[in-house]
Amino acid sequence: MTIPILMPALSPTMTEGNLAKWLKKEGDEVKAGDVLAEIETDKATMEVEAVDEGRLGKILVEGGSQGVAVNTPIAILLEEGEDESALSAAASGGAASAAPAAPAPQAAPAPAPAEAPKAAAAPAAASASAPGGRVFASPLARRLAGQAGLDLAAIKGTGPNGRIVKADVEAAKAAPRPAAAAAPAAASAAAAQAAPATAAAPAAKLSAGIDAKSYSDKLGMRYKAVPNSSMRKTIARRLTEGQQTIPQYHLTVDCQIDALLKVRAELNGRSDSYKLSVNDFIIRASALALKKMPALNAAWTDDAMLQYESVDVSVAAATPTGLITPIIKNADRKGLAEISNEMKDLAKRAREGTLKPEEFQGGTFSISNLGMFGIKQFEALINPPQGAILAVGVSEQRPVVKDGALAIATVMTCTISIDHRVADGAVGAQFLSVFKSLIEDPLSMLL
Repeated sequence: MTIPILMPALSPTMTEGNLAKWLKKEGDEVKAGDVLAEIETDKATMEVEAVDEGRLGKILVEGGSQGVAVNTPIAILLEEGEDESALSAAASGGAASAAPAAPAPQAAPAPAPAEAPKAAAAPAAASASAPGGRVFASPLARRLAGQAGLDLAAIKGTGPNGRIVKADVEAAKAAPRPAAAAAPAAASAAAAQAAPATAAAPAAKLSAGIDAKSYSDKLGMRYKAVPNSSMRKTIARRLTEGQQTIPQYHLTVDCQIDALLKVRAELNGRSDSYKLSVNDFIIRASALALKKMPALNAAWTDDAMLQYESVDVSVAAATPTGLITPIIKNADRKGLAEISNEMKDLAKRAREGTLKPEEFQGGTFSISNLGMFGIKQFEALINPPQGAILAVGVSEQRPVVKDGALAIATVMTCTISIDHRVADGAVGAQFLSVFKSLIEDPLSMLL
């Protein structure tokens, strides 16, 4: 029998991905472990390996397709001894399952929860339109077409067996609109100009839940719609979750780092095999402080507090497509040089989008450093299910009082955000005290 190859879920947060390209073509023999395609997830580009053996009979989703839902069939694998006739049987079986008289919900992949309307607009179909005039499209494509005022019947589908998908709707939105289609929009604009007093109504409704696009459309405001990447959607969903569900509090401390800068310069002058940064010292100090204060190296659950045995520090890194947090695992057991070299490698591959899932998923504590952008102090949002995140500001010379006299010192402001369910204020304050002592006495990190 034929074996469907489904769009895999390559991370816990992945609901859809982009099929970047196929590395096998129709007719190629496939062995278990062969790399079939490259998938762009919400965080990185990863290879998809075959789990069965056979021959790649038909590719259902072409390379370059975007917004492919998890568990959507992307290809059909023929087992040994099967020929192309099996593909026809598989296609006819798929069409039968899509017929209204015999619906088979389990045959269609579940749409992403954040994007699917409550009422399923159309089941999976063998073609974009049926003889009766019914148009087959994904639920997301139907919703986007409705928002843009597009007629699905006029859109050519490029999905499996002609199904209309998100990319088709986006292409139709970008294409020039005929005069007949543009007339309603022009009439609306003219009406808005004739009655300017009504312009205040959308603004009043915005706070009641109208999204920015609807607001801009109604006021005739010009804008460029930049589609949200999978990574951007994941960042938005997770940070919204963190802000709404985690009772966070913040503690701030100033650290004098003149001694740290001196030690850093001395160590960097001893070898060309590493180049230590201030951030490397921050990672090391945070890991050692967590080792002394294990209550913060934890996560909250309704049944129990999860105190992690390893100290895995996630370090926020900016990439062209969004924020990602590569992990220095067992950071408390690694020296400064090892942390430095590992961090440089992780950051490089994060920008290239080639991190493995285990290199950015997990972590027990996070660090976000915006000092290189000149930010003096800020409060970072906790990345659930972690219990805390340390926000690091710029290192700058400031006036301080030493031994009763005014002096100049290089000061770095650090603010920790803590899940109050995980640790109370006293625990957070003790952590910052240990962290500050390590930063201001860097030689103690080398012991």
